[in-house]
Amino acid sequence: MNMYNRIVDNGVNVEALIGAREALTEAPAGARFQWRATCHWVNGTHTRSEVEQFSGLGEEHCHRRNFRFDADHPEIFAAEDNGATPAEYVLVGLASCLTAGVASVAQHRNIQLHSVKASVCGDMDIQGILGIDPQVRNGYQGIKVTFDIDADATREEIEAVVAQSQKRSAVFDMVTNPTMVEVEVRS
Repeated sequence: MNMYNRIVDNGVNVEALIGAREALTEAPAGARFQWRATCHWVNGTHTRSEVEQFSGLGEEHCHRRNFRFDADHPEIFAAEDNGATPAEYVLVGLASCLTAGVASVAQHRNIQLHSVKASVCGDMDIQGILGIDPQVRNGYQGIKVTFDIDADATREEIEAVVAQSQKRSAVFDMVTNPTMVEVEVRS
């Protein structure tokens, strides 16, 4: 019998994640996080959002740097196309969360990844946004995620990795389940 240890490195520190899960099982209050973003109007439909601080593990934290995101609408909507649309950012968030999950689950299951590509398409009828037809919802009618994954694994193993990533994805949950959103105006 030929036995060997396969070393898998997808760049995910699974031991740290498992350690965090064990620690937070003992102290669940630390698992409550608050993510934050601020958005400033630039001009027209152009906005600039920033992400810098968040709270979790019972204290305040800062990212290593301030992240900025420009959003706008394309020229076909009489805008200046200074950034992706907010609806496209939702697709980016979904793809990023699912793809990071694939890497984490594959690392945990000792599966070496060579490449992972998530293509995400969202179908939207803008008659709702424009007020043409009040029966048409403003958001996506449907979203499709397609993965192309090259890994040292069977198709069934890869499908199981993707299924587990989907099961644990915060953004997949946000997109597929209602989230209470409170809007407040301050003067």
